[in-house]
Amino acid sequence: MVPAETRRLILREMVPGDRAAILAVFADDYARRFYPEMTSEDAAIEWIGRNRDRYRQDGFGLWAIIDKASGALVGDCGPTWQDAGGVRILEIGYHVAPAWRGLGIALEAARAAMAYGFAARDEMEIGSIVATDNTASASVARRLHRDMRSYVNSRGLDRFLFFTRREDHDGAA
Repeated sequence: MVPAETRRLILREMVPGDRAAILAVFADDYARRFYPEMTSEDAAIEWIGRNRDRYRQDGFGLWAIIDKASGALVGDCGPTWQDAGGVRILEIGYHVAPAWRGLGIALEAARAAMAYGFAARDEMEIGSIVATDNTASASVARRLHRDMRSYVNSRGLDRFLFFTRREDHDGAA
């Protein structure tokens, strides 16, 4: 099953054999600042397993981003249920390997994932949660979403919630 496809990308379910490529997505200091746990093959296996559980439970999760031209797994992206300051939201998350950043891949994949989320669910709002100091992710979220609000998460950390209301979504992936 192909959850989503764009001009350059295929979003597909992760499989256990993706562990090395998923770990490589978080291989640089910038990514590890926000995901410090992603330093071992075991962490990548757990990440993939958690998303495979989401596919079974919710019908979606973070999907592997595949570059059509090369066939390379270049990141992950997709909708997941998250807590945003005590409110359960459908969140579009995205992570791109260091060598593939700056090419518009995160935004392209996130637009497809958001279109999927609005088509598959009756949610009135879909968002993306971003650490306030994650400038790269915030740049993508500003282009993906229409609005933003701040909140403090359950660990006491400041976060931005970028979001788009259903009536403001144009449906373009």
